[in-house]
Amino acid sequence: MTATQSATPLSAGLDSLIEAETETFLARQPQSRVYTERARHLAGGATSNWQIAEPQAVWISHGLGPKLYDVDGFEYSDFHGGYGVSLAGHGQPAIVEAVRRRVAHGTHFAQPTEDAIAVADNLAERFGQPLWRFGNSGTEATMDAGHLMRAATGRDRILKVEGCYHGHHDSVLVSVLPEDAAELGPASAPVGVPDNSGIPQAVMDLVTVVPFNDLAAVDRALAEHPDEIAGMILEPVMMNAGIIHPDDGYLAGLKEVLHRHDALLTFDEVKTGLTVGPAGVSGAVGVTPDLICLAKAMGGGISTSAIGGSESVMSMIADGRYEQVGTFNGNPLAMAAARAMLTEVLTPAAYLHLDRLRERMATGLQDVIDRHRLPWRVVTAGAKGCVSFLPDRIRNFRDFLELDGRFGQAHWLVQHNRGAFLPPWGKVEQWLMSVQHTDDDVDRFVANCDHLAGCLVGGAADTGA
Repeated sequence: MTATQSATPLSAGLDSLIEAETETFLARQPQSRVYTERARHLAGGATSNWQIAEPQAVWISHGLGPKLYDVDGFEYSDFHGGYGVSLAGHGQPAIVEAVRRRVAHGTHFAQPTEDAIAVADNLAERFGQPLWRFGNSGTEATMDAGHLMRAATGRDRILKVEGCYHGHHDSVLVSVLPEDAAELGPASAPVGVPDNSGIPQAVMDLVTVVPFNDLAAVDRALAEHPDEIAGMILEPVMMNAGIIHPDDGYLAGLKEVLHRHDALLTFDEVKTGLTVGPAGVSGAVGVTPDLICLAKAMGGGISTSAIGGSESVMSMIADGRYEQVGTFNGNPLAMAAARAMLTEVLTPAAYLHLDRLRERMATGLQDVIDRHRLPWRVVTAGAKGCVSFLPDRIRNFRDFLELDGRFGQAHWLVQHNRGAFLPPWGKVEQWLMSVQHTDDDVDRFVANCDHLAGCLVGGAADTGA
């Protein structure tokens, strides 16, 4: 990933700090290096390209409560959270018991089980969407959303936000993290950039990219492609570029302008759906889209996903006009875990606990920033958050590109070497707190950020006002 190299006094020591912390990291992780060398038949030495982090992949032994343990025996407060999955933490008793019971009674039938009813009922109550279907990953949910928008409207073109990630199917692998300025086009009308090899140009030609927080750009796109646009998919809070909140009225405005052109609105709440609150961003802002996609935290650590929507759209599944299929859809093990997650783990008390931890984290980090007189911001969304190493609010992907990626790499290394496990793509990703995190976990994270700040400003923390 390319880092934006902004030459400022604060960033002058980044390279030497990264070098020193990398040496410490590698010295701590000899067994992970051995595992990587053993993994000759795993392409790239890991099970996903996102696990091939610099300076090397970290191999995990186990997790317990809010903690992770690597194969070298080190304990970490887990703020990685499996890219947003581990909202329950690890070994949560209700989920362990639900999975234990289900394993003893069979884990796959390709037929529905009662738990699927309970999960669908819970999601309908939370999100105000009457009909649901299940899949196995966020990618599958957003893929079905794209298909459904096209099937329901008889149109082929999709609107997508620059900088949003919606999984790895063709229609959304466009302008996910484009960083080559020569490719981007004008800020008001971004040029679609393929995010991977193997994406046909014919598919690229059916995706129109627009900026986040820009209703006028969406209106222009709809006018430029009359009766072509099936709908728009977006993260209602962007979480592939740190955390970018929508402007007031933006999401409601999107629904209005899209419906005015007979196009549909899909919220990809794979990352936000249960982590920002019990009913996701949709519930928090009071905007109900035509379709909503969930995954990650929903399964309590077991792979599953869901797509829910209005009667008019989801009835296409019910009556067979759109075939939503999959051998593992509604898998009994996944449904048992999801039922426990939704009905026993994510209680009102759990969300109050997460709210309190979020405030403790935000207050602690803001104190670090103020004491060191740093041009940084703390951005939070429910159980998720990040340190944005820029002084001003980021409103869209072009603003995000101003971030110097070395700050994120330095932060990841400093946290990791001192017992807090962040996602390795520090510029892009967020921390996640689980319902099992404690004040001590948060305080460790804040202390590590204080160490980073002290290193960058030249030594001991400034204790002045």
